[in-house]
Amino acid sequence: MPRRDTFTAGQFACNICGKGCRSPSGLKRHKDYVHPTFSSAAPPPSPPSARRAAASSQPPSPGFGGPSFSPPPPPSSPSPSPSSLPRRQRIPTPEPDVRIERHRILDGTPCDAEGRDLPPGTPPPPWDELDPDDYGPFDSSAQFEFADFLYKREQMSGGSIDHLMHLMAGLYTEDPFVKDHRQLYAMIDAIQQGSIPWRSFSVQYTGPRPNANVPSWMTDTYEVWFRDPLAIFERQLANPDFADELDWAPKRIFKNGKRQWTDFFSGNWVWEQADIIARDEDTHGALFVPVILGSDKTTVSIGTGNTEFWPLYGGIGNTFNSTRRAHRDGIALLAFLAIPKTTREYAKSNDFRKFRRQLFHSSIRRVLDSLKQHMTKPKITRCADRHFRRAIYGIGPDISDYPEQCLITCVVQGYCPVCLSPATDLDQKSPLRSKEHTAALLDTLTLKQAWDNYGVVGDVIPFTDDLPRADIHQLISVDLLHQIIKGTFKDHIVDWVELYIREVNEPAEAERILADIDRRIAVAPPFPGLRRFPVGRGFKQWTGNDSKGLMKVYIPAIAGHVPNEMLQAVSALVEFCYLVRRSVISEDDLQAIDDAVSRFHRYREAFRIVRADGFSLPRQHSMVHYRPGIEGFAVPNGLCSSITESKHIRAIKRPYRRSNRNKPLGQMLLTNQRIDKLEAARADFKAHGMLDGWVPPEVPASAPGPSSTPDEPETAAQGAGARERDELESGEVEGPKCMGEVRLAKNCVRKVPRDVHRLALHVQQPRLHELIRRFLFEQLNPARADESGDITLANLPEFSERVFTYNSARAMFYAPSDVCGIGGMRQERIRATKSWYRGPPRYDCALIEHDTDAAGFRGLHAVRVRLLMRFTYRGVQYPCALVHWFSAHGDGPCPDTGMWIVKPDWVRGSRRTEPELAVVHLDAMLRAVHLIGVAGKEFLPSDAKDLDYSDSLDAFEAFYVNKYADYHAHEILF
Repeated sequence: MPRRDTFTAGQFACNICGKGCRSPSGLKRHKDYVHPTFSSAAPPPSPPSARRAAASSQPPSPGFGGPSFSPPPPPSSPSPSPSSLPRRQRIPTPEPDVRIERHRILDGTPCDAEGRDLPPGTPPPPWDELDPDDYGPFDSSAQFEFADFLYKREQMSGGSIDHLMHLMAGLYTEDPFVKDHRQLYAMIDAIQQGSIPWRSFSVQYTGPRPNANVPSWMTDTYEVWFRDPLAIFERQLANPDFADELDWAPKRIFKNGKRQWTDFFSGNWVWEQADIIARDEDTHGALFVPVILGSDKTTVSIGTGNTEFWPLYGGIGNTFNSTRRAHRDGIALLAFLAIPKTTREYAKSNDFRKFRRQLFHSSIRRVLDSLKQHMTKPKITRCADRHFRRAIYGIGPDISDYPEQCLITCVVQGYCPVCLSPATDLDQKSPLRSKEHTAALLDTLTLKQAWDNYGVVGDVIPFTDDLPRADIHQLISVDLLHQIIKGTFKDHIVDWVELYIREVNEPAEAERILADIDRRIAVAPPFPGLRRFPVGRGFKQWTGNDSKGLMKVYIPAIAGHVPNEMLQAVSALVEFCYLVRRSVISEDDLQAIDDAVSRFHRYREAFRIVRADGFSLPRQHSMVHYRPGIEGFAVPNGLCSSITESKHIRAIKRPYRRSNRNKPLGQMLLTNQRIDKLEAARADFKAHGMLDGWVPPEVPASAPGPSSTPDEPETAAQGAGARERDELESGEVEGPKCMGEVRLAKNCVRKVPRDVHRLALHVQQPRLHELIRRFLFEQLNPARADESGDITLANLPEFSERVFTYNSARAMFYAPSDVCGIGGMRQERIRATKSWYRGPPRYDCALIEHDTDAAGFRGLHAVRVRLLMRFTYRGVQYPCALVHWFSAHGDGPCPDTGMWIVKPDWVRGSRRTEPELAVVHLDAMLRAVHLIGVAGKEFLPSDAKDLDYSDSLDAFEAFYVNKYADYHAHEILF
């Protein structure tokens, strides 16, 4: 009988993610690869040499009006050496001159359980003691993890759980700790942590009714299910996972003397609210807890089912923006609002519309009832750092899209919910709306006059009407996803471009141009985190992430097919979107945002040919409110509707799928309650050190993004396999803030020659041996690095060491505006392989630093990585890359697209057959870069057989340096 290996549990646990390893060496390899650290003491090696002047002064390449569709043959002759590049030290980034002011009165002073302030430095009381083996209804951490794995992570159905238990009973001598799904569910229900029960109240129409034929909506009873918001917000304040992710006092951040806006508590609104609250001396030293609300009606089935739910979400504004965007408890489900329905006969009646609006507001007001008394009188509350504080609550900004903003503010659709600009001319400068102004209007005008002249729905009382310090018009936050990405970009600009092309061209020619735009989008080279569009824009089911993905490649796709003014309008809009999406916005950024809005308004006049009615569009108009919105509520990515949309997945769609579809709401409430209990128990066990042993690592979440929606349906833009590959290509990495570094992959390529001469033949790079020798000369003689290109081969160091090659390297860098880990660090893959996922070859492009004092792209070089390798020479290990140089075209970015243009360098006289190659140290490499071919007015081959996305980097004569590939690229490639 053949020997059978047995499973051995990992005995050596990682203290970061909890993964179990079987040996100390395995644990070390795991930490080195998954949780890299950044060394701070290693001295940097010598820099590579400078690119010879001959290379930099070569005559310009042919024009880049169109692509060249014949890939160059392999290089075969000498080339000059690379430029002098500073080696980046792997040390934490030095902090600039940062000063933080905190509110001196509402400063969240810790107190005891009776509300008496504690002296500074007093340690917090410990959490309630918990027996190390007290896992509640579970006997061990393994049982808890098993229940969490089945119910929350895998979402296994009851029947599948029963089948699994049956199999386990047959495989093992001991019976499993639960016999079926009912027993498992009972154990989860018995968890005490996170137990906030669902309650309900009923609402019915109480207005006048007709004498006969009373509509059913007037007699129906509408049920609203909710949980006590005070209990939920106290749970968020006390969540041990948030201990280092909460603000206890309003703050103002200054960097080098200029104001910065980051998390919600760095905005002016929180500070101003604290000043108002501080007028009452009884509130001095209290903790201000602004409540962020969001509602978004969603449909889970269409057609005959037409099943809709209207969830209300809420969270405390004290959490950092990254916490609120993450798939955690930063935003929680508060209630399911009622959705009144009627027949088509009554759907547009004034009475029904009024009832529907008032039902919405009255329901929210009733849900928030437990908070009102603590908006003026503080409540002693336990916090995540174990201290008690006197918490005083207030209604904060609302997260919603435009239709719900109108509903919340009682404003007619077509008007701005923030300012008084008329619906026919929204760009007219007007004062802001306010509670007092609306009351004055209703005192002097009829309801019809208020509706027609000011867009005020005067017969509905907003839910904030009797709440302290709450003016609903001042609580409307900007919404990047629906206002800019889906609204202005996708629904307006992309459609207008197509309308323009159809307007000014014959039908056949218009179809040809639109097909070419789709081809340009389809052949964009792959890049970590970039969605591919194999058929261009030609698919029906668009998601927010599809719109974001299209935005990254759209400008090069339309360049040459539309007038320059239109291109500049699109460029200004995309620039605005990337500026306001940053996680840190400075005073200089605010000026850049104003400039982008001004340019967009100026150049969008080019679309007047297809917009004869003008541009009085609420979503576009919202751009003028972003600057005051940022100053008030800080950066928009912490208050984007993508946060609530992503919560739909966990709170609505997945629980609905787990239900039997027969009166699903009760089953969904139970599912949400069980998941909350599992999450609360995990946080509690972790805080008590009861999960320090082996813990399964969490499944990494994709970008929230604005955020991401992990369960979006797969579209033609990206299949499931591509999405899985993207997760391997890029993502967050844990670690402290650091300048970053590039590391080779964990394993080298096998069955590849190690001898440098045989390797050169294998990779078709005949000059590899010479280039390595010149690289070593530069490393060993840093003072003479500039001379390496003139040194004869006889005077170069001899080299006969083994060379190990790699298919990829991992770049890690500081990118807080993208999906990142603790400390703001992000990682991405740089590929150099003959076959990517058994497909075509992939040789990515990267950025090389050459002047750390120059701003933006002026201090960088673009290269294409042809080979990643490592060798040891005289006891020193050299991780390096063979690269093909690109040179910038012009002294600045293209004025129409806002992107730099680069061209590949070729050996002089080779007629574009011999690329300019060099070996560079990986420490000179910053990160990957996305290049998109410049097609100009030329048309690409219509068949993918003639030009595929994998051929793109070989086919074009010039390339745009895509600064919109991600937010970090946008910050450095100006």
